[in-house]
Amino acid sequence: MNNMPSFKSLPHHKPADGFILVAVLWILGALATLAAIYALYVHETVFVFVGHDERLQAQGLALAGVELAVYQLTAIPEARPSRGKFSFRLGNAEVTVDFRSENARIDLNLASKQLLAGLFIGFGAQREVAEGYADRILAWRTPLTSGTTDSEAALYRTGGRNFGPRHAPFQHVNELALVLGLPPALIDRALPYLTVYSGQAEVNVLNAAPEVLAALPGMTPERLHIMLGLRAGAPQDVLTAQLGIAAQYATAQPGKSNRVSVDVRFDANRRVRSEAVILLRDEDTEPFRVLSWRDEDGELSTDERPNPSTR
Repeated sequence: MNNMPSFKSLPHHKPADGFILVAVLWILGALATLAAIYALYVHETVFVFVGHDERLQAQGLALAGVELAVYQLTAIPEARPSRGKFSFRLGNAEVTVDFRSENARIDLNLASKQLLAGLFIGFGAQREVAEGYADRILAWRTPLTSGTTDSEAALYRTGGRNFGPRHAPFQHVNELALVLGLPPALIDRALPYLTVYSGQAEVNVLNAAPEVLAALPGMTPERLHIMLGLRAGAPQDVLTAQLGIAAQYATAQPGKSNRVSVDVRFDANRRVRSEAVILLRDEDTEPFRVLSWRDEDGELSTDERPNPSTR
């Protein structure tokens, strides 16, 4: 008897089975790819939301720092400080707040020609050239009187500008770059000592930077050295006596505008710096108004990062 199996008893594979197998393998590969993409998406989304959460937290802490500075400025109205500094910790962030009266800077809209020229002289400009720069600034901010010819506009056209002076107050210190004839390098050096928010022609000698004090008419290097040594604790009449002819350009009283800097440092080595200029108000419903606000976001440098072992 023939025990050999019949060929008819062997399983028969249809050609369609191979296509199904390939399709299944393709679907599995596609699902694996989709799973990898989804995992990457979830990781990136979590990272974005963590960063977004820190930004929101930094904004809240910055506003809290400004409000605490306002409290210190208004707690004793008859003895309002010209400057101050404090810090606090909340959650995963260390917050440092520094504030000072804005009249520590030279106001572009109110400062005298002598004070503006003095600042440029301090940065190396010759006196005649510095006075020319100051004239251009005064012409930019001074309104035209009715019936007068705008001679400044002709100077701008001769200088290749397609615009003339505003004849109105500076809106921002960076507008100084539009004034005819001022070198960009000189403007960059002067900007940290200028403002449009002081509202005063005088500068606060108690808080002004040495560069601002040096701009005061009649301020010699020797007198500047004495002023810097005395202003921490000397009576105001003593300071005034040291100013000499510069006294008419100076004050020891804080203004209502203040610059508040808030430095928020997160434990994750992220830092957000905010700088606001605020105007103190006498109304109880709105004790201050924000005139300017600027944020800077970044990471702490290596030497600024906290050491966990010290916590």
